[in-house]
Amino acid sequence: MGGFFGVASKTNCTLELFYGVDYHSHLGTRRGGMATFGEDGFQRAIHNIENSPFRTKFDKDVEELSGNLGIGCISDYEPQPLLIQSHLGSFAITTVGKINNMDELLDKVYENGHTHFQEMSGGQINATELIASLICKADTITAGIQYVQKIVDGSMTLLLMTPEGLYAARDRYGRTPLVVGKKEDAYCVSFENFAYINLGYSDYKELGPSEIVFITPDGVETVSPPGEEMKMCSFLWVYYGYPTSSYEGVNVEEMRYKCGSMLAKRDAGSVTPDVVAGVPDSGIAHAIGYANESGIPYARPFIKYTPTWPRSFMPTNQSQRNLIAKMKLIPVQALIENKKLLLIDDSIVRGTQLRETTEFLYQSGAKEVHVRPACPPLLFGCKYLNFSRSKSELDLITRRIIEEREEEVTPEILAEYADPCCKRYEEMVEEVRRRQNFTSLRYHRLDDLVESIGLPACKLCTYCFDGKE
Repeated sequence: MGGFFGVASKTNCTLELFYGVDYHSHLGTRRGGMATFGEDGFQRAIHNIENSPFRTKFDKDVEELSGNLGIGCISDYEPQPLLIQSHLGSFAITTVGKINNMDELLDKVYENGHTHFQEMSGGQINATELIASLICKADTITAGIQYVQKIVDGSMTLLLMTPEGLYAARDRYGRTPLVVGKKEDAYCVSFENFAYINLGYSDYKELGPSEIVFITPDGVETVSPPGEEMKMCSFLWVYYGYPTSSYEGVNVEEMRYKCGSMLAKRDAGSVTPDVVAGVPDSGIAHAIGYANESGIPYARPFIKYTPTWPRSFMPTNQSQRNLIAKMKLIPVQALIENKKLLLIDDSIVRGTQLRETTEFLYQSGAKEVHVRPACPPLLFGCKYLNFSRSKSELDLITRRIIEEREEEVTPEILAEYADPCCKRYEEMVEEVRRRQNFTSLRYHRLDDLVESIGLPACKLCTYCFDGKE
């Protein structure tokens, strides 16, 4: 996925930029970057953060970069922010999103025959560089951003810095958040609204879908109004969002409590575990909600060893990710032996990590392991946010099972597998349970998930659960 942060201040903003970007470290995996503009013009630093945190890599850059304007990012893939020189002037740009029609957009850029791009490893084009090139096809930056919002298939939220100020633009359908904070003599713009609280900012404005604003140290101007239609990613609340964040007025931690509560209501009287536990970290709040609703004690039968082990999704190699997932969770034998456990994890994607967690619980003496994912079965690979590194939908355990069961997988059949009232759904869930060796398995229902969030279903993207765009 990724996240970014920007500052427009009447004084040097580098330190605030540094901490604001660092607060987005939970969203990205490979690159971090900062760019500033001041008396010395544009300055930039980009580092690989796969094996050490953003703060460590950029500590020295805080002393070397300076300026009253700045943008920075945590990126899943491409190095950014980029510095661009064009007929629109010089600017820095960073993006969060996913482009599905890359070849089509490249053809648009190449049509006059004079454009070229740096090629990244594997022959890929830096998506942020492509977006910058498309913006430069227009006569103004605002018109260029509007053009990008119109033609990108996928999602694209961006932050662009000129010598005069910052342009911030939310994705056309608001699939990702974008908020502005304010304090005396400065404004900031952030993917996560909690990132600026400790820096002294207060909430000023949450951008609407496709809205574009221009930010200077003196104020915020809407240069393109918000659109009517919104499709906010529902999985942000379930997993990606940091507990202290709020999107569209809905706090992540509170939503997860509601989610766990609704799981418990569905379970009422059907299982009798001794304790409820959340798979660290994203399953913990869901588990607290379940325990509070059910009255079953909450416990931590395994602890994540955080001093040295990174997040399990950080390495690009799947076998390495599986090893890290296993190594970082340490069982508490006294809380496992002869106990019936109910585990809540944010989701089941491939199934590898949760199956191994279940096995070490059995090996540590657990009598039963009941599993309650905090979202519905993932049936479709995300088209919008790169939330999974899956190269194919067959990486999803549900789709592998469906492919094995059906001679032909049609949209109508997939709709049945997405419906918790259908026999195909029940049989798929039972097969997941059997392969994972869970005592029982019940997924969060999609209607319950929508109710847990509290926004109208028409304002949420649920594509990965039901395939509806």
